[in-house]
Amino acid sequence: MTFYIIMYYVSLAFKAYSFMLIAYILMSWIPAAQNSAIGRMLEKVCEPYLGIFRKFIPPIGMIDISPIVAIFLLNFIQNGLFIVIQKIYFMF
Repeated sequence: MTFYIIMYYVSLAFKAYSFMLIAYILMSWIPAAQNSAIGRMLEKVCEPYLGIFRKFIPPIGMIDISPIVAIFLLNFIQNGLFIVIQKIYFMF
């Protein structure tokens, strides 16, 4: 029972961060939205993670594909963390 609760909250945290990334990306299309309180909060939370990918992945024309790569990597990290938690939990 405890295992499923742990997995639920880890999954919930990753989903929440993924939705925040998507909201931040969509808000970049509307300049007035970025200057709002929510936009500034999302920038503080999302930009450090997205900045890592923007250093290595240049934009293709006007399109920045680094957020797509960042979300895919976030899903891979989530799956890897699930495997680690599962191995640790069932080891004892």
